[in-house]
Amino acid sequence: MDTFRGAGSVAARLDRGARGRSQPVYPFLVTVAEGPLRSSEACLLRVRDLVLPSAGPSELTARHQGKARVVPLQPQLAARLREWISEAGLQENDLLFPGPRIGRLSAATYQRLWEQAQEAVLPHDELLSWRLGEPVDILWESRLVQLLKLGVDPVTVAELAGVHPAWLALRYPYCCRSQTTEIDCERSAHATSFLESTTR
Repeated sequence: MDTFRGAGSVAARLDRGARGRSQPVYPFLVTVAEGPLRSSEACLLRVRDLVLPSAGPSELTARHQGKARVVPLQPQLAARLREWISEAGLQENDLLFPGPRIGRLSAATYQRLWEQAQEAVLPHDELLSWRLGEPVDILWESRLVQLLKLGVDPVTVAELAGVHPAWLALRYPYCCRSQTTEIDCERSAHATSFLESTTR
């Protein structure tokens, strides 16, 4: 199984299986996968960092190495986060994904739970071909690859992810299309839908 495709598969199944669960790791992993956010950024999020109106665009403010950026949220993820905040009874100043004793989720904790999640949601044949040692941030990278393959402009993807466009080009040269490269209609529709949701 392709590493990035496998990460997306786990994330999608996690989201479907997360309903009704009270543990923060499920919405945490989905947020890393769909944000797109680094795991370290997701750990720092507080409820006040999110703007989640019942109607209209939703967004969150992520921070990395002292720099803040606004990340538009897809409606499905925004709804999932609203549900999680309500379910967990979180207040404005609370961590969005609190760890034990209301502290932050430690890397060891969410990496362990990430591996358990893979084992729980992947069929046996897929699990045998999946590299369980992959870090949680493979979800973040999987989302970047997905956006690039959909034809979303690398500069836009870089801004959303909090990286430099040159980093994307070096990391995923096979995904960074030239401006003259045509993409099929289905991918074009997906890309257009994504861009519309992030610019409203």
